[in-house]
Amino acid sequence: MDCSPAETTRIRSENHQPLCDQMCWWASLGAFDALTRGFGVWVVTGRGLLGYQAGLNWFRGVCKVDGSSFVLLCDGALPGERLVARVRRLRRGAFAEAAKLKTLSPHHDAVEAPCPLAADCGGCKSQSLAYSAQIHHKYVQVRDLLVNFGKFDPRKLESSDSDAILKPIVPCDEIFRYRNKMEFSFGTKRWMKREWKEEKEEVSKGEEVETDGYSLGLHAPGFFDKVLHVETCLLHSEPADQVLAVVQGSWTDPALGLTPYDVYKHTGFLKHLMIRTGRNVSTGAPELMVNFVTSCYKPELLVPLVDRITKISEVVSVVNNVNTSVGNTSVGEQEYTLYGKPTITEMLRGLTFQISANSFFQTNTKQADVLYKLIEDSAGLKGDGSEIVLDLFCGTGTIGLTLARSAKHVYGYEVVPEAIADAQKNAQLNGISNATFVQGDLNKISETFGKEFPKPDIIISDPNRPGMHMKLIKWLLEVKAPRIVYVSCNPATCARDLDYLCHGVEEKGLSGCYELKRVIPVDMFPHTPHIECNHPSTCGSEIHILKWGTPIFDVEYNIHAHISSRRGPGTMSALQKDSGKIFDSCRGSVHCCRQGCIM
Repeated sequence: MDCSPAETTRIRSENHQPLCDQMCWWASLGAFDALTRGFGVWVVTGRGLLGYQAGLNWFRGVCKVDGSSFVLLCDGALPGERLVARVRRLRRGAFAEAAKLKTLSPHHDAVEAPCPLAADCGGCKSQSLAYSAQIHHKYVQVRDLLVNFGKFDPRKLESSDSDAILKPIVPCDEIFRYRNKMEFSFGTKRWMKREWKEEKEEVSKGEEVETDGYSLGLHAPGFFDKVLHVETCLLHSEPADQVLAVVQGSWTDPALGLTPYDVYKHTGFLKHLMIRTGRNVSTGAPELMVNFVTSCYKPELLVPLVDRITKISEVVSVVNNVNTSVGNTSVGEQEYTLYGKPTITEMLRGLTFQISANSFFQTNTKQADVLYKLIEDSAGLKGDGSEIVLDLFCGTGTIGLTLARSAKHVYGYEVVPEAIADAQKNAQLNGISNATFVQGDLNKISETFGKEFPKPDIIISDPNRPGMHMKLIKWLLEVKAPRIVYVSCNPATCARDLDYLCHGVEEKGLSGCYELKRVIPVDMFPHTPHIECNHPSTCGSEIHILKWGTPIFDVEYNIHAHISSRRGPGTMSALQKDSGKIFDSCRGSVHCCRQGCIM
């Protein structure tokens, strides 16, 4: 938009602070509040924003303002795209957040999203970007985090020979219908975009509305109280979609007397609908568990729904989790089986696992099989049954049990008691007797930690998003296990943890004793910004990092990295010392997550 100087005057942002160091102009024609000359482009802020997006951050477009540190993050924007967007939040002196309104010139890798709700529900927000471009940007984000947070030499990460540490990202063969678990919420009103109602209301009044009528779907991004009505979802299995359709077509029938839970009044019955997909071990056919989360136990109200969904042959289990708290969690204090069996089964690396309503299990089963194969390769067990494996943050024991077949003994630690119980059941189910699972908080380890098991030959670490606590980092550097395989769902905290393990923590007086040998990103959740990683390394030992990932829906990508021991004291290169100065505040512990990193 062109505005002559005669038609403009200098303005400030709504909070009366200069938006940035650039010149801001008032567009008297009323189309935009402010016009800013940016990084070789025109950027319009206020009621709208016009600009070119230079990159991606957590799959949000990034626009940098020339001559300033000011950055605008735009949901739905792609690198190189020219667009109009609405500024929604202004973070004084740092950055602003915006939402795309209209594309003026598209990104060359832009595609039409198969799901009409992709841009709004937040579950798979990058459907409009070609999958090859998605994994490229995830790879770039992992590389940048390893350089900036991990302080690793970029020349070694991406050397042209086979010794390159950072390996190509492992893509997902199935980019739709890959999730084995989806959780939907019941709402008292339907949330929708204003443009869906074709309303021409002022931007200042907001860009979304709620309408009368109950809703069953997914939460609008960033809102616990707004539910986007979803009729079908391309992320979960087709039988699961059939269950969703039956419930959608039934639960609002006045004759059933069902009401959604009101998060403000704390009244109503139905809170969540969770659908899990497993596999029959004998036939290989899919089997489904349907979990109704309710505010109280009134099974008679659910009978009509149970009767209808159990006509779908794949449904083998219907359970009711009762959650009487006012919170929005889907985990109940009590669980009741309304139909069939209380668990479903799934296969991973030739082992059988029982999955209950609240069990943790990798959300993308087929890609988890790929990830676990990488973990086995990174662990490098001799196969003669002579080695001790320590499985930290073991969850339900899936990783440790796959390694137990080649190990002398596996010791697993996990803070969640239900997960430990599941791990013990899974060991018994598969006839594995050389695995011990212990409940313990690895963020609060004592001086006696490690006395209850032999010194490990191989350590597997698969922490949640915050990564590993400094106490655990210190213990790992003291015990000096020959090999560590780090599985992470958060590339940022994983890169930090690798920095500590390899380069030490100067302010804590800790010296690093590992060398990063390999990093393999694995895309666990297409169309999302999450990453899972695998990193191996050695210290006289090795560290292998195998996954990075995170979600609104447990969407994850994986990275496999290998760290091997330093043959002497060694020092950080000047490049390593200088490459991440701006991240010095993050030093002190390297973290990983079970969920995922965003590229």
